[in-house]
Amino acid sequence: MNYPMKNHLHTIFFVLFSGLLYGQTLVNPIISDFGTIGDAPMAIEKPDPDMVYNIVVDVATGDEDKSQVFFALNNLARLMNLHVMGGVPPEHLNVVVAIHGSAIWSVMNDQAYTKRYGIANPHSLLFEQLLAQGVKIVVCSQSMFKRKIAPEELAPGLEMATSALTVLTTYQLKGYALLRF
Repeated sequence: MNYPMKNHLHTIFFVLFSGLLYGQTLVNPIISDFGTIGDAPMAIEKPDPDMVYNIVVDVATGDEDKSQVFFALNNLARLMNLHVMGGVPPEHLNVVVAIHGSAIWSVMNDQAYTKRYGIANPHSLLFEQLLAQGVKIVVCSQSMFKRKIAPEELAPGLEMATSALTVLTTYQLKGYALLRF
């Protein structure tokens, strides 16, 4: 089959410019510096603004690059921003985060982080903004002990828990939906 070149140009034009025609506006409705999302005004399936969302998040993955916010932790900001963009009032979001495993390095205060990695903790501002929106952030003491992070080295506002396992089971039994990042 021999297609005229004109048909190919139309296809190429459509592919290249369809993103511009249907492009999304990037927004940060509640966590201003993290978790940027695309506005979705045409979405049909949206969160229910009348519901109270009880969510416990298992954050166990970190990244090798200690100078960047971990993907899993940025996803917490996305979770908050997506629900609020979808119409859920911030006061209807009850989010508890259990940090452990390879994400444990994020929980150190700037002084301890600088001592280990030579830079200030890139997660500090994210934690500050999440805490300001009522997110409860708890840290697994077992992961801290294993990696020699002292309680006084925790970032401000973070709380130490017996373990991530006990936080996750306790909140699930209280009816919280479990997410894993």
